[in-house]
Amino acid sequence: MTSSADVNSDFEAANIQRLPVNTETFKINDWVIQYKKSHILHSQCKTADKCSNSSNETCQFCIYTNMLNLPHLPEMVFPNNILYISHTSGVQIEFNALDALKLVSSGKLDLKVSCSETWMESRDPSNLGEKIKPFDWTFTTNYNGTLSGPVSTEPTEERINIERLKEREKILFYHELMLFEDELHDNGIASCTVKIRVMPSSFFVLLRYFLRVDGVLVRINDTRYFHDFATNYVLREYTNKESPVQKLQLPLPMFGDPNLISSYLPIIEGCYEKLMWPSNSTSISSDTTTIIN
Repeated sequence: MTSSADVNSDFEAANIQRLPVNTETFKINDWVIQYKKSHILHSQCKTADKCSNSSNETCQFCIYTNMLNLPHLPEMVFPNNILYISHTSGVQIEFNALDALKLVSSGKLDLKVSCSETWMESRDPSNLGEKIKPFDWTFTTNYNGTLSGPVSTEPTEERINIERLKEREKILFYHELMLFEDELHDNGIASCTVKIRVMPSSFFVLLRYFLRVDGVLVRINDTRYFHDFATNYVLREYTNKESPVQKLQLPLPMFGDPNLISSYLPIIEGCYEKLMWPSNSTSISSDTTTIIN
């Protein structure tokens, strides 16, 4: 088992909603952790007759296209890949592709990706017709999870102890989910993943959006959640890191691994919060169990 802070590192079918969904549930103390995992989203609607009227049987492709004001979706979207972290107080932290994509800009690219003009000028314009539509074709999202229930947030000066995460401790549960990925027409990559690991003393989550526009820009938006089971709060840290490629002066292979390149990127923006819930909740159990569904 790896001990680093960044815990390292499906396809189209006739009816995505009928494909089997893998799921696993893990219980520890006051928490239930569950993931669901299945195949890629269809590239088009397969049930137009049902989706054209206002029924409850709308396919996932139509749900995504109706709720997202984007000219097109990433090449690979995993609508059934969802991570749930639930507390006995009723608080739930969820990670899913739809909420992540809701935060992609449907307008013109902001100044932070203005250097993509250099990239576009160096490419054949006939191949860029889809990219230069007025939306963020990098699918950049600052999604930091979906909160529900009686949770409150406040700024904090406390930071996640990265050195503690590097200590050797038994990993009771680990999983990684891809939420979406796009290869930017073979000119880079944009991906959004979530990883969780649970130890006897705590749990740690890394939600990461990674962007590489070849020869132009590298961006990493990370959200980390850490909870020490001896405390009554969760720390959440969001950071936006990015840099033009020419300023990095790093070996080419490093640009393909966000774990390697992350420490070389300057922090552009950071948000540090403490998530809290009512203290009178009842503990599920003092035992740790794993349930395979």
